[in-house]
Amino acid sequence: MTWFSRVGWRHLVALLAVAFSLFPILFVVSAALNPVGTLSSTELVPTGASLTNFGELFSRTAFGRWFVNSLLIAGVSAAAAVFLSALAAYAFSRMRFTGRRVGLLALLLVQMFPQFLAIVAIFLIFTTVTDLWPGIGFNTPWGLLLLYLGTALGVNTWLMKGFFDTVPRELDESATMDGATHAQIFFRIMLPLVSPILAVTGLLAFIGTINEFLIANVFLTDTGSKTLSVGMWGLVAGERNNNFGIFCAGTLLTAVPTVLVFQYLQRYIVSGLTSGAVKG
Repeated sequence: MTWFSRVGWRHLVALLAVAFSLFPILFVVSAALNPVGTLSSTELVPTGASLTNFGELFSRTAFGRWFVNSLLIAGVSAAAAVFLSALAAYAFSRMRFTGRRVGLLALLLVQMFPQFLAIVAIFLIFTTVTDLWPGIGFNTPWGLLLLYLGTALGVNTWLMKGFFDTVPRELDESATMDGATHAQIFFRIMLPLVSPILAVTGLLAFIGTINEFLIANVFLTDTGSKTLSVGMWGLVAGERNNNFGIFCAGTLLTAVPTVLVFQYLQRYIVSGLTSGAVKG
């Protein structure tokens, strides 16, 4: 009884947690392989499993275009957000200038308000931008990319600033004495040392962008310009359960980029989050 109370309950709780997490995934896999494709007929072990839903996903929808749009927007937005946030974090961490504290507090204050509160103002701005530059506005990946880029800089800058503060200043001083400029210190010394937090913020920005639905649904209405979240929502919003099998097939394919990026960057995640959280 003593061994069971120390080890058995731990294993039981762990198994329950794993089962609770895996059941929705198994249900989605089953629905994707179910040729009937309706929610009411979905079983955990599908009868007559086939890849029919995957074929219909590409033949009946513009899933390939949505996939490319999402990867383009999420990838470019994450890379640009990481670079610009690193520049801002380096300035806030290593330089002393007028308005530094106010700027940090402003970044923190902006993050307290949900993006939806500003959607009316953003819509009016995009209306003006679309009239001036049709290539950067509604139904364009570049307009949505700029919008995501503006919303991701605040929290990323705060995370990186905390990580930059953990790097000893003696490295900067030594490089300065050798004649290095701020640009040389940033690119040759700081960036290699803070690579864990770069990977973490890049992963968070990628996941947040590729999963974002509300703003993308407002600013993307053309079928060819939609992202995965908007396009996949349309599969079940109109015909309800008729497209559920196709929807689950698309869900599995949508998860592939995130899983691959996570697997590639996972060695940085633990060290990046814990090291950047000790200072603010």
